[in-house]
Amino acid sequence: MILITGGLGFIGTHTARALLDLGESCVLVQRRAATAVPAVLAAEHGTRLFVEQADLADPAERGRLHEIGVRHGVTGVVHLAGSAPWPPAPGDPVDAARTALDSLFAVVQAAAGWKAERVVVASTIGVYGGVEATGDPLGEDLPLPMTAGHVIPAFKKAGELLTGHLAGATGLDLVNARISAVWGPFGRPASVFFAAPQLVHAAARGTAPDLSDLYAPAYADQGTDLIYARDCGRALAMLQLAPRLNHRTYNVASGRVTTNAEIAAALAELAPGTPVDLPPGRAPRAPQDICLDITRLRQDTGYAPRYGTARAVADYLGWLRAGNAR
Repeated sequence: MILITGGLGFIGTHTARALLDLGESCVLVQRRAATAVPAVLAAEHGTRLFVEQADLADPAERGRLHEIGVRHGVTGVVHLAGSAPWPPAPGDPVDAARTALDSLFAVVQAAAGWKAERVVVASTIGVYGGVEATGDPLGEDLPLPMTAGHVIPAFKKAGELLTGHLAGATGLDLVNARISAVWGPFGRPASVFFAAPQLVHAAARGTAPDLSDLYAPAYADQGTDLIYARDCGRALAMLQLAPRLNHRTYNVASGRVTTNAEIAAALAELAPGTPVDLPPGRAPRAPQDICLDITRLRQDTGYAPRYGTARAVADYLGWLRAGNAR
């Protein structure tokens, strides 16, 4: 039985589906009581899939978290619940930071009590921010600068250091998963970091995409390492279930840069007439596009991406056109 924190969220839903497909059972833990189980999981609900409510950062609920794991016989954990104070909330920022870190500590403490075999902790491609890009895929052994341009990678870097310490102190197999830019079904219709969701959602509506919320303007030949959500869930499931892992940290990514032009070209084939008008080339002084080296992930789990750009766009567009847009 694998416990997934944030299990009814975007990545959690895909991870649960992948674990179920690989023959595992799952218990999904949410901070708020679940109102509904997504249709993609509903057939398994109550047989191999269970949903529980617990606030990981609330000291009063840690006994409940422990009881959930004992009752379900949890053998492994995928920790996806928020571990950074983002988006900002009203209140004391120190309390918000403490709450974010407490969720990691609560999961590790509970997993040690259950004698879980492995805990996979979500990190992010953002930890590579500030690394000098050469055009080559970035590997996990690259030294990371002790700076961060955003609160999420700042806390993920701290979390990686803490998991290293806690692995040695507790004897748990704690694994960091540096997840690249994820897109696909159940995700938000807009990202501030990359344009893919906006482009596909606009095509499903037959409207021009609104890219005004992006941190930087979207140019046709710019991109990043995009991993389709179904591939991301499968990669995390394979990390959790691998008989042996040889490293503490793994890139979970596609291993290539997907440009805005590639997505626009796929949409032109699948949704002719879609008004996608991106400036050609790259933005002036734009940094090198980042892709991650997934050699470790391939070697230790057998993972390989199944969704290239055209297949991913077709799948996402079909999902939205089936009435799943929000």
